[in-house]
Amino acid sequence: MFSSRDAFENDFCPVGDELLGEMYRANENGLPQLVASVSSDVRAMLALFCYRRSHLHALALSIAASCSERELVHLGGRVGSTLYALSREPAARSAPSSSYGNRKPITLSTKPLSTFSPIEDELDDDFAEAVTA
Repeated sequence: MFSSRDAFENDFCPVGDELLGEMYRANENGLPQLVASVSSDVRAMLALFCYRRSHLHALALSIAASCSERELVHLGGRVGSTLYALSREPAARSAPSSSYGNRKPITLSTKPLSTFSPIEDELDDDFAEAVTA
C-alpha cells in the first residue's frame, strides 16, 4: 500500500492511468460508482493528487466529497482541510465533473494572418542586364 509521505513527495497517481482517465471522462452520474471502486485512503490520495493539478480541480472536488475530513487532513494536512471544505461548498457540488463544460469555445480567425506588399524585383533586372552585356 502507498504511504501518504510517498504519495506527496513522489507525486504519483495512486490509481492507474486507465481508471483516472475513466474518472475524468465520466459524467456526474457515473463518477460516484468509479470513485466507490477504490478504498477510502486511496480515494483521499487521489483527491489530493488531482487537486494539485488545475485541469483536474473539479474532479478533485468530486472525489473529496466522498472522503472524510480525517482522511484528507491526515494525508494532506492544511491542503486536505481546505480541500474538504471546498468539496462541501454548494458551488462545488453543482460543478461538472468534467472540465469540458467549463471551457470557452475556441474561435479561429477568418482573415489572413498578415498581408504582404508585393516585392519589387529590381535586382533581377540589374542581373539580367549584367548577364546580357
